Amino acid sequence: MSEQERAGTIVVGIDGSDPSRRALEWALRQARLQGAAILAVQAWELPDIYGTGAMVMPGEQFSESAQEALNATVGAVAAEWPDVPIAREAVQGHPAKVLLDKAKGAELLVVGSRGHGGFIGALIGSVSHRVIQHASCPVVVIHG
Repeated sequence: MSEQERAGTIVVGIDGSDPSRRALEWALRQARLQGAAILAVQAWELPDIYGTGAMVMPGEQFSESAQEALNATVGAVAAEWPDVPIAREAVQGHPAKVLLDKAKGAELLVVGSRGHGGFIGALIGSVSHRVIQHASCPVVVIHG
């Protein structure tokens, strides 16, 4: 989906956690009110040990697993909103960077916060913190 195509779209970060499911629920309600579409995005990265001789599985399998997890989350949550269009993308990269890239041109970016990592992380989470600071659109953080 290009930046121009994201006009009128709410981008939602999905990682399978309860906060990300709640973020999707919130975004679906908002999309219905606005007449917007949803772009559900799940970022994935190769593990740090990948490429150091400890071959776990090929990158294609990580991509397929991420897409399956995204489809499962969206399928479970979105059934109540059949009238809201939902696009799904599983993208390799750091979650904050992927979400910032996908949110360019969007109406809104919605993320769930698990609140891991340090004092700021305990409040909003590192990915949430980064997207709040750098997003080119408004950001909504849903706490778990």
